[in-house]
Amino acid sequence: MKVLAVSSIGGHWVQLLRLMPAYEDDEIEFVSTNRDLASMVPDHKFHYIADGSRADKFSLIKCFFALLKLIKKIKPDVIITTGAAPGLMAIISGRMLGVTTIWVDSIANCEMLSMSGRIALKFANVVYTQWEHLEEKGVTFKGNILG
Repeated sequence: MKVLAVSSIGGHWVQLLRLMPAYEDDEIEFVSTNRDLASMVPDHKFHYIADGSRADKFSLIKCFFALLKLIKKIKPDVIITTGAAPGLMAIISGRMLGVTTIWVDSIANCEMLSMSGRIALKFANVVYTQWEHLEEKGVTFKGNILG
């Protein structure tokens, strides 16, 4: 199976890497918003995309189209992301192209799903929370990835 793993820098990236043992038998390619992160996944293809945020709608649109183009090129079977905005753009792009998509909301969101996570509920095939009390229709809890 070909997996495209997408996240922003920081805690999102750390959480994404902690999920990777689940995909050790698969072909994984990474996408992030910082080129330096490629050194953390030396045995995998790494793709840089410019970050996007809701504060800068133009950057978010550019991020969306960059991911759409990349996903068309890579043709993954699954897209998994821990967020934030670039991960959401990957989820939306992937669904448009018929790719199975998985959103894992950050453990930092302990009171409610993140804004991106709430939007991802409308697009992702599967949405996970890392807090049991946030499990609800469409949102699954299977534990956390930092514990």
